[in-house]
Amino acid sequence: MIINGVEIDATFAEAFPMRATRVIITAQNLKWARIAAESMTGFATSVIACGCEAGIERELDPSETPDGRPGVAAMLFAMGGKVLAKQLETRAGQCVLTAPTSALFAGLQEGEKIPLGKNLRFFGDGFQISKVLAGKRYWRIPVMDGEFLCEETTAMVKAVGGGNFLILAESQPQALAACEAAIEAMRRVPNVIMPFPGGVVRSGSKVGSKYKALNASTNDAFCPTLKGQTRTALSPEIESVMEIVIDGLTEQDIRNAMRVGIGAVCGLGRQHGIRRISAGNYGGKLGPFLFHLQEIMA
Repeated sequence: MIINGVEIDATFAEAFPMRATRVIITAQNLKWARIAAESMTGFATSVIACGCEAGIERELDPSETPDGRPGVAAMLFAMGGKVLAKQLETRAGQCVLTAPTSALFAGLQEGEKIPLGKNLRFFGDGFQISKVLAGKRYWRIPVMDGEFLCEETTAMVKAVGGGNFLILAESQPQALAACEAAIEAMRRVPNVIMPFPGGVVRSGSKVGSKYKALNASTNDAFCPTLKGQTRTALSPEIESVMEIVIDGLTEQDIRNAMRVGIGAVCGLGRQHGIRRISAGNYGGKLGPFLFHLQEIMA
């Protein structure tokens, strides 16, 4: 398959089951809501070493938030429910409770309930009070700039992590420009995050390593500097490869994001140095969800 001169490999991306939650962070203005969200979702690119994968889903208009203030929707993904609940509690307590003027609410209503303000309330040292409104419990925790309002619980659902595609270009600037175009388009797709820095990962990995202590290592087949030293997947003109990884609430959410992102890259075309689109394919050993690129782009 070729789209605007860009070859779409006959391969698939592998993804795996995860658990996910969404929260809504509001503040006096969008600046401080985003600061709180960025802090909470920091150091959360990969479960390989970060404990969870997290990112900002989108900014929210005051008409979309529980307290009528500007807000941000953030999503967290982990391999299990206990890990996800602990990561949420720790990050909310250290990064949202501490952020000036912030409040924190559930971003999912249907699913297994996990604590939000239920445990954070103890920071109030006995001065915290609760209110039940429309069947939901909220905690008011006294803090030095006023009070921190937090919904008692949010919901956790089954989700999918690790959807991906690779952009193969003639140069590093061209690969990055294509990634930026893809991320800009994908940020308009609901229910997904791209957890790596700016949505892009330059150090794509393969499963396993020659070193026993590592369960992942550099994807040498796609490293341009290793063309003469390994079984390369790159033709001579390709000098840079970058990857976009997607986590989503459902398989269809990831398909939608991949279609939009790959479409944006192909919109640039070969005239901008984009040669191929491929994916992280591990022979079906990594996860049960397979996203076939040509099928998605058909």
